[in-house]
Amino acid sequence: MPAIVAFDTLNKLFLGLSHHNQNTLKTAFAYKPTPRDDYQPITWDTFSEDVYCLASYFFIEGIKKGDRIAILSENRYEWAVFDMAVQLIGAVNVALYTSLPPEQCEYILNDSGAKLFFVSTGIQQRKAIEVFGKCKALKKVIAFDQPRDESLMEHSFLVLFTGVMDQGRKKLADLQDKIDAQTQEIKSDDVATFIYTSGTTGEPKGVMLTHENIVSNMKAALGIIDINKDDRVLSFLPLCHAFERTGGYYAVLAGGAEIYYAESVDTVARNMVEAKPTIVISVPRLFERIYMLINKSIGEGSGTKKKIFNWALNVGSRYEEGKRGLTSVQRRFADRLVFDKLKQRTGGNIKFFVSGGAALSPEIGGFFKSAGIKVLEGYGLTETSPIIAVNRLEDIRTGTVGPVLPGVTIAIRSVEEDRIIARLSGDDEPSTLTSEEGEILCKGPNVMKGYWNKSKATKEVIDKDGWFHTGDIGKFEKGHLKITDRLKHMIVNAGGKNIYPGPIEDLLKTSLYIDQAVVVGEKRDYMTALIVPDMEQVRDFVKNHHIQAESEEELLNHPDIYKIFEKEIKGFSKKLPSHEKIRRFKLLNTEFTVESGELTPTLKVKRRVIEQRYSNEIAAMYQTGR
Repeated sequence: MPAIVAFDTLNKLFLGLSHHNQNTLKTAFAYKPTPRDDYQPITWDTFSEDVYCLASYFFIEGIKKGDRIAILSENRYEWAVFDMAVQLIGAVNVALYTSLPPEQCEYILNDSGAKLFFVSTGIQQRKAIEVFGKCKALKKVIAFDQPRDESLMEHSFLVLFTGVMDQGRKKLADLQDKIDAQTQEIKSDDVATFIYTSGTTGEPKGVMLTHENIVSNMKAALGIIDINKDDRVLSFLPLCHAFERTGGYYAVLAGGAEIYYAESVDTVARNMVEAKPTIVISVPRLFERIYMLINKSIGEGSGTKKKIFNWALNVGSRYEEGKRGLTSVQRRFADRLVFDKLKQRTGGNIKFFVSGGAALSPEIGGFFKSAGIKVLEGYGLTETSPIIAVNRLEDIRTGTVGPVLPGVTIAIRSVEEDRIIARLSGDDEPSTLTSEEGEILCKGPNVMKGYWNKSKATKEVIDKDGWFHTGDIGKFEKGHLKITDRLKHMIVNAGGKNIYPGPIEDLLKTSLYIDQAVVVGEKRDYMTALIVPDMEQVRDFVKNHHIQAESEEELLNHPDIYKIFEKEIKGFSKKLPSHEKIRRFKLLNTEFTVESGELTPTLKVKRRVIEQRYSNEIAAMYQTGR
């Protein structure tokens, strides 16, 4: 369904929704004050008042259109207040992942030139205090939560969000006209946010997304995905991620729905039952966990239970293939015996899930489809605001990411011949186009303005004809896009985080004990590494500590040797965000070489070859740790 108000910028979206919901007691958001509490609603009138109070404070601090304001916080009501106040005055939201270490926070704050820094819990407050003196443009740090450690408030630059809101509220009447005037100056091609994404050099790049980028993507999604005033969405993916920002926040509000905040990623299963959402936007890990829990339950059950479950899956599969008649009757029994219990675990009201950020296993997608639970898998990147393609409710094709989004054009470029071999616009639907595979290119109003302060990097991904090069390999199958590989070897973990292994490997190789390293973690919960030791250093250690071993393999499995590398890798991991930390590793007694086919002639790692060759060792790291 289309948006319930007309708008072409995010500030006009807020203004339109505030007016539409004025004096209606319509819920905008809901949260749980404590785990024991029920969800508490926040009306649109309260939200609107809070946004204006914070916008007033921005004027007190001299924030102008185009100024950058940063936030380091988990999903919560204050995040939305912050963002809409930023959009209302035409500033730029610079959102950081809460998992980032202080060093990367410092880089982003300095690179963006952020003037104010909003942070949530004590953990994030300490990061802000540590880097404040190293960030030249930063004027103040605003804490959402009262610090448990009272000594943190001794820093004059740290102020509380409640105090900030009080200041804004007192001055709002005097500043209302100035806020309204500045709001009218905002244009669709103005930048609304910087979303920082790691580059292959390890230096984060600020993706500049304009109001038009986000608004065009949101409106196109609402045109094909039914989000309306009767819907309720559970929010738990990070709002600093483009997927949640556009799909789970802006589009939800524009469709007239309510947003319920999960307490944390770890409480999603419980919060689904409590909030009873109709729509959940997630990465594949949620579906994998549900699938594994069900399989574990069935595996531990009786033979009769297993037979009923398998029968129900078979009935569901045949029903989804279009077979009716007797199958329709059987499907009702399958629902009562098996699938209704699964649906209750999701709150009982789910219309559909949306999956993005990483590839969903066709096996798991097929399971949910057979159970009558719709999962719309889509595809996109931060640089494309983010949606490029998404499946439709009426035509879910497991294993594909769906047709092209309206308003967007996708081309498939032959990597070998450097030419476009297929092209399809979302406005051409329905299509039966089938093509060979190649690099996926994208063109449309959703493509970013560029990387902040990185014109060279921008030109490397947006060519002279305006095509954005995704770096992913895919093809069309009867009008649906299918992702087949990753051109740049970027790792997407089970949580949907994009991780470039090169900088991590380079860091590991600064150790005297590490000669070569290959980082692994695609679709996994955590990162691991295959390590080729510098055997000369190892032998020196063995000699000095009188360790006995009959072979190199036995030596590398010696507890004292393992502890050396464990200490080294733990030390390096402290410098990395939590999702990039190396949790487990395997020591190899054979180096990677050109002759073995594991390195290119220019000594670049052939990841696919190595991962296939050491598949058993990799599997073991995700089971035993050794």
